[in-house]
Amino acid sequence: MASPIIDGYLFAWKKNADYGPKLVADLSNEQMVAQPATDPNAPANHPAWVLSHLNVYLPIIGAIIKGEEFEDPKGHQFGMNSKPQSTRDVYASNEELVQAFVDGHEQVAELLGNADDSVFANEIKLERWKKVMPVAGIALPYLMFNHENGHLGQISAWRRVQGLPSV
Repeated sequence: MASPIIDGYLFAWKKNADYGPKLVADLSNEQMVAQPATDPNAPANHPAWVLSHLNVYLPIIGAIIKGEEFEDPKGHQFGMNSKPQSTRDVYASNEELVQAFVDGHEQVAELLGNADDSVFANEIKLERWKKVMPVAGIALPYLMFNHENGHLGQISAWRRVQGLPSV
């Protein structure tokens, strides 16, 4: 049975699960990689990169909830060291990106919904993260909300720069 804390996580997580797809629902595949930045050394995080990047972290969040080891996302093709590419074929289609985002959110919600507050004591298995996020109670709010919300906000700002309406 979920606790009030877990219920709060799930409430906010569902908001993100609903918001992310709405941010890209009206975009073409080509728009997903549009670059408003003029400096090729500092490309903007366009929607295709943002969703690809966030989708990398969904199974990691699940692994943390389950108390399992996971691969370091740092070197992933869409990890923290990656840069957005303007070539569309680097990314999955809009439909695939959104489906992976939605499916990943549903899987995390199911795992967390079946957990109890002891989940927050799960130790983080990735050595590099242990120093700053030693337990799930620190890692989960960062990954689920701070990290994800920051990137969803980038898509929102990107929309405005493209002259598109807010969502």
